[in-house]
Amino acid sequence: MAAKEISQSEHVDDIQQKVPDLPLSEADLAGERKLVRKLDMTLMPIIWVMYLFNYLDRNNIAQAKLDSFEADLGLRGDNFNTAVSILNVGYMLMQLPSNMLITRVRPSLYIPFWICLWSCISAATAGVHNYTGLILVRLFLGVAEAPFFPGAFYLLSCWYTKKELAFRTAILYSGLVLATAFSGLLAAGIFSGLDGTRGIKGWRWLFIIEGAGSFLAGLCGFFLLPDLPGAETGSTSWLFTAEERRIAKDRMIRDQVSNQVPENSVWYGLRTAVSDFRVWIFAIILCSNHTAYGFNNFYPTIVKGLGLGNTTITLVCTAPPYLLSTIIALISAYSSDHLGDRGYHIGGLMALAAAGFIISIASPPTNHAVLYFASFLYITGTFSANSMVYTWAAASVSQTPEKRACATAIVNLMGQLGNIWSPYFFRPQDSPRYVLAMVLMIAFSGLSIVGCAVMKMVLRRDNKKLVERFAGTAITPNLHVL
Repeated sequence: MAAKEISQSEHVDDIQQKVPDLPLSEADLAGERKLVRKLDMTLMPIIWVMYLFNYLDRNNIAQAKLDSFEADLGLRGDNFNTAVSILNVGYMLMQLPSNMLITRVRPSLYIPFWICLWSCISAATAGVHNYTGLILVRLFLGVAEAPFFPGAFYLLSCWYTKKELAFRTAILYSGLVLATAFSGLLAAGIFSGLDGTRGIKGWRWLFIIEGAGSFLAGLCGFFLLPDLPGAETGSTSWLFTAEERRIAKDRMIRDQVSNQVPENSVWYGLRTAVSDFRVWIFAIILCSNHTAYGFNNFYPTIVKGLGLGNTTITLVCTAPPYLLSTIIALISAYSSDHLGDRGYHIGGLMALAAAGFIISIASPPTNHAVLYFASFLYITGTFSANSMVYTWAAASVSQTPEKRACATAIVNLMGQLGNIWSPYFFRPQDSPRYVLAMVLMIAFSGLSIVGCAVMKMVLRRDNKKLVERFAGTAITPNLHVL
């Protein structure tokens, strides 16, 4: 279906017809607050648990590396780097098709299906016996995991307004950070308690146990995950009353009042997303951020090089920086929502990360305390910044749900390039300090900061145009968050 060409006045008239009566009554305001509280107690927890398992299943290869994983599979040279990188190739292949499809299917069925599938694939890693098998499993794991995060984020963006989304995305992202923190603790327990049980190595138990946990989370999702506002399927039918569904639908229409268009074709959404240069700026920012936290799969090795203790102690010591970054991410997101800013917050956090990388390079290799402290800075900076990029992008390019889904998929897809090439920055001969990788992380942190500055200028200009467009009308436009 071809996109309709509409004049500015026709566009404003169309919006006025869609927007519920304003101002809101006290009853509607109270109902909206009750709805948000209910979402926070139902939708957020199930999505959070799913995302925690998503990252546990993706990140456990970093812990397996400290066991006999490489020796048992005969990995040599940069084989491990390729195994880390190849997952993101599969992720990229499935990302955009999945997000085009999710606007036409029930999220309560679609998302849990992929969770159960990736759980089985991840657990199958325990049965791998050579490098070829590992590469195939990791490739298909990337394909199966690709629909989850952009799909979950799309679902959240359909229930939460722009002003509410950053803090909720940070909460969601805390699942990733806590998964990274507790994966080390979980691996330490499995390696010390189950290694050799029933003739199975500790790293194989790691994949089996975490795969089983995420499969259970997927099964729960079929019953607990809601569909879109206004729907009467999934948990939406019994969790929300008819009045709550009306409020949910109406408030999302009001939230998009400044930039709605009447065309809702999936292909129109894809075309407008691809042609919107702001999508590509966000893609550069996210790609830079992902590249800058390419250390993630090598962090246990970096900590092991500090000589803090045996493998168990090393895995335990990987947790504190991620726990701190969870707290900082939530504080940053709350501050971002409260102050109505994204660019300065993201840029500031990436500057903090760059400072950590610089300290890692400048400090003597024997100064273990300073090197460990530096890791707190670059972990906190990169992880805390990433959640806000998705929120910023989704709120800024959301003329239709279809465009929002395609745009966030493109941003996330291009961001995966950072996850594909960054593992090769960590050359085996540079272990455990990885000086070359740290220099490149500094460069990409700087590129992210520049991208944030450019985007703030672009959105400031767009806000000026929005004010001019709706001047003299009864509509107060929702301006872009800078």
